[in-house]
Amino acid sequence: MSHTTYNKMWAEAQEALNGLLQREIEDKSLKPQKDHITVFQTLATFYIKYVQIFCNLETVYDQIVHPQKRLVIRQVLEGVMGRILELKNEMVELENSEFHYFDDILQDLKLSPEHIEIPIPRYFIKEKVKVLREREKILAQILINSGLQDIKPKKYVKPLPLEEVIRVIQISERARQGRLRATFMKQIYLEEKRERQARLQGVKGPNLDAAALRIQKVWRGFTQWKKTVKMREEEMIFLGMNPPPQFQRISASVARVHNVETKRREVQGRHETEYKKALVSIKTHLREIEGPDIKESLQDQIRQWFIECRHITGKFPDYPNEEEGGSTAIFSQKTPDQVAAELAAKEEAAAVKKKPKEKGKKEKKKKKGKEKGKGKEQKGKTATEEEEGWKMAPSNFLPIMEEGNNQYKDIWQNRDERWNFLQEYDPELIKEEKRKEVEEEIRVQVDELMRQELKNLKLAVDREKDKKRKKGKKGGKKKKKKGKKKKKEKDLTPDRSLEFSEIMYLVGRTIDSLYKELVEEGLLIKPKTAKLSDYVGEYSYLGTTLRQVDIEPMPSLTDVRQLIALYGILPLGSQAVHEKAPLVKALLLAGPTGVGKKMLVHALCTETGANLFNLSASNIAGKYPGKSGLQMMLHMVFKVAKQLQPSVIWIGDAEKTFYKKVPKSEKEMEPKRLKKNLPKILKSLKAEDRVLVVGTTQRPFDADLQPFCKVYKKILLIPRPDYASRFVLWKHIILQNGGAVTKSLSISCLAKVSDGFTQGHIVYAVQTVLSERRLRQMTNKPLTAAEFLSSLARQDPVYKEEEETYKVWYAKTPLGKARARALLEGEEVGKGKGKGKDKGGKKGGKKGKKKKK
Repeated sequence: MSHTTYNKMWAEAQEALNGLLQREIEDKSLKPQKDHITVFQTLATFYIKYVQIFCNLETVYDQIVHPQKRLVIRQVLEGVMGRILELKNEMVELENSEFHYFDDILQDLKLSPEHIEIPIPRYFIKEKVKVLREREKILAQILINSGLQDIKPKKYVKPLPLEEVIRVIQISERARQGRLRATFMKQIYLEEKRERQARLQGVKGPNLDAAALRIQKVWRGFTQWKKTVKMREEEMIFLGMNPPPQFQRISASVARVHNVETKRREVQGRHETEYKKALVSIKTHLREIEGPDIKESLQDQIRQWFIECRHITGKFPDYPNEEEGGSTAIFSQKTPDQVAAELAAKEEAAAVKKKPKEKGKKEKKKKKGKEKGKGKEQKGKTATEEEEGWKMAPSNFLPIMEEGNNQYKDIWQNRDERWNFLQEYDPELIKEEKRKEVEEEIRVQVDELMRQELKNLKLAVDREKDKKRKKGKKGGKKKKKKGKKKKKEKDLTPDRSLEFSEIMYLVGRTIDSLYKELVEEGLLIKPKTAKLSDYVGEYSYLGTTLRQVDIEPMPSLTDVRQLIALYGILPLGSQAVHEKAPLVKALLLAGPTGVGKKMLVHALCTETGANLFNLSASNIAGKYPGKSGLQMMLHMVFKVAKQLQPSVIWIGDAEKTFYKKVPKSEKEMEPKRLKKNLPKILKSLKAEDRVLVVGTTQRPFDADLQPFCKVYKKILLIPRPDYASRFVLWKHIILQNGGAVTKSLSISCLAKVSDGFTQGHIVYAVQTVLSERRLRQMTNKPLTAAEFLSSLARQDPVYKEEEETYKVWYAKTPLGKARARALLEGEEVGKGKGKGKDKGGKKGGKKGKKKKK
């Protein structure tokens, strides 16, 4: 696609965003809403529209070549990503559920489920490809040096001796001759048999008419069968039941599009390097040419200010400090009197801040008396707040989006770019930006010169000496020293948890050496390459209808994939999003074996380029023994994770850390080592740290629920796949393993038969059937559904009773309890309204009777 196409797409996305921002501003001024359904629908429509804008902006950012446009798009894109996460958080708090269903809203907006698929921004990996490649090389080298990874031996064919070669050729030649002799003898035998039968029956002359009729009959039947098959095939393609011919082949136009996209990315990289060079060259050019003029004009303005102040006040003014802004305070389009008044006001404010303790003590005494009275008032307030209804929470990302939107309107919306056909950087915009930086740099130099000049003027004209300022400076220094002493006392406390020898061991250790040690100990592992799109599943089309009938639907695999993208990939991929979005420190993936929990962990790392640390109970057993050793291990892991962020810390079999009762067979392993330290470390993680703790568990009901849920506040229950997901899975996995889907293979039958089996079971069944020998036979012998049944039958499915235990366990979690409570309250409110109406009717009837009497 061309530059104009992507510019048009950007303009459409900005227009849609502008409309949404206006709606959000209008909704803030509206009264709080009480109806739960309307609130959810407003949030859901906002969410869906933001996701559509996100998709468009992501493709635009990936393909637009202009470097200055990409800066504005990046800002808006990160703002939209953050806003989607905020809206998701609002929906979770409103519905008390991690999973939401938009079937009815999608139907109203005439959209398909593909339109609300969260795209993974390609710049997450593209911008740090070199760093990731270097890291992979270093990791592979450390593993080879430590002997943890074997070097793949090159395939070496041993040369056979001449006698052996002759013997092999003789064997194959004799076998060939034997096969030919056998076929020849078979033909002779059949001919003799025919002659024998002819002699017994008697010789009859050939009936040519009967033979011709027979040939005609067979041929006409064959041609008609061919026509019928062709007509049926065309009809099925027309109805959309079968894919068109050459559907799986990549068309020439699609291949050309991919080539154009790769070329555009190359041009994008060249333009980016040119832009970075231009930033430096244009700045130096401005400093050389416009710098002296700017310096002179600044000096003239400051001198004029000196004269005006002396004329009005009768003495030269005090020059503002660097903390107060220097000469920027003078150039704020204010009179000398106003500037002097502002400086005096700041000094008074500083003096007032010195006496906060005396007032604080008096206020505390007053507050203690009032707190008791306020307790009752607060209860009343909470009740009134509930009655008031719901209102949209304040957003951290709306100002970012508004700023980006305003930049687009001011600079790019109506900009004439006919001269810039190649979409290179705009030098005029760089000059505007860098001129401010040059002015700021020159202003600092001018401030130093003018302070000296003012001092000389005061000495020469007013004969003033700067005694008060020197005294003030000395006093200030003393106070700073006191503050420093206090800080030093506080800084000593965090290191008391580690022993002195361990502190000395860690001090001076570089990140490279710590990284190497963690790899050698097996705590830092290489993630498998797995994309989130490989986690295949189908959308749940009956979610809303089931919830309307008070039936809680099981989430689909698409919903799980969406949540991994929202809670894991988007915050880990972008620093700006992670800092301001609702913070998710720990995530738990619970579900039966084979549902793809580990694959999702590896997909998280692959899509964001994150490091993977393995702190599973089985992996850390016997490593860094003792309390001090454990503390040192965790300190090292989290130090490296923070320095080389984004990072994922995976805890497999997470229930073992919080066992109710440790089994005898696992007591030596000490599975509960991390129980006390893990919550403390999670508290220390800040919004700036792109570190995510991901736990996976097959048996969450074995864990002590309260501390388990305190650590893992986001819990995703992954179910076994439903019929629609199984249908998609069978097709995808067979094609992925080199198989071919033909008419003889009934995917619908396989999806029906495999009810209760997970993705892992299906993968195992396909891989066992599709061996190298079977793939070679594919052209002559197409696949059938019966071939996969034997390998499926060898495995145990996930029964309904097991699925119910997961549901019961999830209902005991904080979010599950809140969901159940909300449903009960809704039912009680519904019954109350019904009873109220009945009572009202009865009372009305009684009153009517009394009046008649």
